[in-house]
Amino acid sequence: MADIFPFQALRYDPSKVSPAEVVTQPYDKITPAMQDQYYAASPYNLVRVILGKPQAGDNEQQNVYTRAAASLQQWRAEGVLVPDPQPSIYLYTQTFKVPGDASGAIAERRSFIALGQVEDYDRKVVFRHEQTLSKPKADRLNLLRATQAHCGQIFMLYTDPAGEIDHALRQSGPPAVEVRDQYDVLHRIWKVSDPAVVATVQTKMADKKLIIADGHHRYETALTYRNEMRKQASPDLRAPFERLMMTFVNMDAPGLVVLPTHRVVFGMKGFAIFDMVAKLQENFEVEDLGPLTDAAASLDRLHQAGKDSTAILAVTSHGSFLLRSRAEQHSKSLAGLSERQRALDVVQLHKLVLEDALGMSEDDIRDQKYLKYVRDAGEAIEEVRNGANVAFLINPVRMQQMRDVAFAGEVLPQKSTDFYPKMLSGLTIYSVEGAARGSASGGH
Repeated sequence: MADIFPFQALRYDPSKVSPAEVVTQPYDKITPAMQDQYYAASPYNLVRVILGKPQAGDNEQQNVYTRAAASLQQWRAEGVLVPDPQPSIYLYTQTFKVPGDASGAIAERRSFIALGQVEDYDRKVVFRHEQTLSKPKADRLNLLRATQAHCGQIFMLYTDPAGEIDHALRQSGPPAVEVRDQYDVLHRIWKVSDPAVVATVQTKMADKKLIIADGHHRYETALTYRNEMRKQASPDLRAPFERLMMTFVNMDAPGLVVLPTHRVVFGMKGFAIFDMVAKLQENFEVEDLGPLTDAAASLDRLHQAGKDSTAILAVTSHGSFLLRSRAEQHSKSLAGLSERQRALDVVQLHKLVLEDALGMSEDDIRDQKYLKYVRDAGEAIEEVRNGANVAFLINPVRMQQMRDVAFAGEVLPQKSTDFYPKMLSGLTIYSVEGAARGSASGGH
C-alpha cells in the first residue's frame, strides 16, 4: 500500500557551510528568539526559507515567500545546496536523553527518509490522528507554491514488529551528516544508494499503512498542492508533485517517545477555583492534594493513577487536584465519540473539563482564546504561579491508543501527541521543480 521512492536530495555542502549552523528545528517549533539565533548563525540558515522575517513594505511581489524562493535559488547557484548524484534513501538516527527520565537513559530512534506517494485519506493508506487548522495550511501552501520544495520532515509511522526494514538499512561506515542540536540530540544521516537495499525497503514497505505522527498541516498542504498541479498537467502518478518527502519510523521499535502536551488556562474572567471543582465532580472523582509543595510527588501521583484509568492533574493557586474519571459519564459533550476516544485523557480534558466545567466553546479551544499548550510540566506550573487560572497536566497518549484511533478514521484534539525529539529541517530537501527538470531530461 505504501509506495516509497529514492530521490536525489538537495543537501548542504559541508565543505562550504557547517551543517550545525544551517539546519533548524521544525518551523512550528521556532520561537522568535530562535529565529533571531538562526538568522545570526549563517546567511545560509534554512530559517530564511521555512520561516522568514516579514519586512516593511512587503507586498504580493516581495514577501517572505518570494524571498524564500530566491534564497533557495541563490544557494543552489552558489553550490551551497547541491543534489546528490544518485537517487537514494537516507538512514536517519537520533540519539537523545529521554525527558523526565531521572536515570539519564540514552535512547536512539531510527528512521529513514524517502519520497512517499501523496494519498487521499479515503484510500486508507495514510491515516491522520489530529485535527488541523486552516491558517497554518494556508501559510505552508504559499511557501510551497513559491519554493516548489519540501524542506521539513513529515513524520510517518509504520508497523514492523520484526524490525526487518531497520535491519536492511543498517550502515557501518561514517555518517554523511552529523549534527548535535540545542537540545543535545545527536542527528546522523547515511545515504543509502545500493539499488538492492532500496528495492528491499520498497518491497517490505509495500503492504504498510502509514500514520502521520507529526506534520499533519504540511501533509494536507501537499494534498492541496498536488490537486492544484494536476489541473495544470496531464495525469501521471509519477509526477514529482505526486510525492512528498517523508521520514518513516517503525512504531514497534524502541526509541519512540511520546510526551504529553499540557494545557494552561488564562484570562478567564470570573474564574473561581471551587466553582470549577464543583462542576468537575459531576464527571470526576476529585482528590484535593493540597498546596503544590512537591511538584514531582504530584506528577508521580498522576502517573500512577493513569495506569488504571483517565487521570488529570489540575494545578491552581490554591493547590492541586487529582481528577479520576467516574465510571458513568453522561455529558452531552461526549455524544458521538467512540468508546476508544472517550477513554483518552486528552479527549476527556477537552470535552469534560475545558468545555463542560469551564464553559469554553470548540471555537475558543481551536483559536486558543484562553488556552496555551505547554510541553514542560514545570513551565505549566510556573504559569499558574505567574497568574494563570489553572494548568491541566496529563499523561501521554499511548502508542496503541493513537494507532487504534487513527486506523478507525478518527481524529484527536490538536496537540494530543508530542513525539520527541523533533526531526531537523534541512538535512535533506526535496525540490519538486528540480525533480521535474530531472525527469524531463531523462533523470530519475
